[in-house]
Amino acid sequence: MPAPTRLLAAAVTVAACLGAQALPAAADSASNSGDTVSRGVTIPAFYNPPAQLPDADGGVIRSEPLPLALSLPSLHGPLPGKATRLMYKTTDSTGSPAAATGAYIEPTAKWRGAGPRPLVALAPGTQGQGDQCAASLGLEHPITINGQTLSVGYEDLAVYRLLAKGVAVVVTDYIGLGATDRLHTYVNRLDEAHAVLDAVRAARSLDGASVTEQSRVGLFGYSQGGGATAAAAELQPAYAPDVQLSGTYAGAPPADLTETTKAIDGTDLVGALGWSLNGFLQSDPALRPIADAHLNDKGRAALKDLSTMCVGDAILSYSSQRSSSWTNDGKSLDDIIRSEPRLQEFLEQQRIGTMTPAGPVRIATGVKDNLVPHAQARRLAVDWCAKGAQVTYKPVVLPDVGRALINHFGPLLTDQGTAVDWLTDRLSGEPASSNCASLPAQ
Repeated sequence: MPAPTRLLAAAVTVAACLGAQALPAAADSASNSGDTVSRGVTIPAFYNPPAQLPDADGGVIRSEPLPLALSLPSLHGPLPGKATRLMYKTTDSTGSPAAATGAYIEPTAKWRGAGPRPLVALAPGTQGQGDQCAASLGLEHPITINGQTLSVGYEDLAVYRLLAKGVAVVVTDYIGLGATDRLHTYVNRLDEAHAVLDAVRAARSLDGASVTEQSRVGLFGYSQGGGATAAAAELQPAYAPDVQLSGTYAGAPPADLTETTKAIDGTDLVGALGWSLNGFLQSDPALRPIADAHLNDKGRAALKDLSTMCVGDAILSYSSQRSSSWTNDGKSLDDIIRSEPRLQEFLEQQRIGTMTPAGPVRIATGVKDNLVPHAQARRLAVDWCAKGAQVTYKPVVLPDVGRALINHFGPLLTDQGTAVDWLTDRLSGEPASSNCASLPAQ
């Protein structure tokens, strides 16, 4: 069995042991009016945005109870908490209004730290680009497998760890993941940061939520999520001054997409290049002529195919492919970027590390991570330190196992408990240290 398939099999086994549900294929036409179908999975009509959105960023468009798949009854309420599915208004990178979906979970556990119950906005790592991959759906169905798609809600573990500490959690699906009106704008710095910050605003306004504007706020994310929280920490002072950050965890952040593009090509997760391209072409149609000039029929078919895929699907279908097979001149995507000034300019606008983040931040990255390269994540810490930010940088030392995806995924699990503890301390008002003074010499 190939390594990517073994990894997926292990993920499926873990999810099944946690009580995950395998979903049957949906009917060709959804049973309820307004429902849609993506790769055989029915997306409830809840995820269809209305034509008219609220004026205020973070304004709740709609909400409904969300059944958690992994839940137990107790004398004090369901464990780990009571979940609400929500849709809220945010602003995309063009300045236009957009709908984002997600979930808020009110924990049953008491908050034992200082101050009122805090709130953490969790930014999910890479889920894919199909609407069925949304993290809020992953809370309801930790595993989706039906012969057409495979998705594992691996972020559920971090969510439950935070809930166990009495921390309220809001999970964003970002723009276009879940919400059915557009494609997910994968690794778009502005879209993701806005969705994270507006999720906080939405959670605080929900009926029955115990968190208020007086609650301390933290951000938590790894990989794509680490980039989203890092960008949100930079943009918070200007975009969301009402959201005061007590701490931000950014694990393995793709701060430099040019370096990440080069590293990810030919790996288990090369499909992420397709998600990036799809999102960027949607956000900036002026890039379309460049794509049209370079993509061949296979490349165009891959982008269309990937636009409905989750991580599991992309690994099984595209693992180890080279982007050079998608172009009519045999150039890799990295080669094309280096030859096209407009693409270089666009990716430079996506770079994280050019602004000072708000509040203390913790960056962790595996020293053997060659999927989201360790060097560019470490450079983010150095850049922030140079701007006077309060940075805790943690290199995660694990052996190189010879598979880029596992080198990247390993630190997520091994460092997650420490990251949760660090953020919980910030939410309790404990001061953060900084190792900026020693970082340049490491």
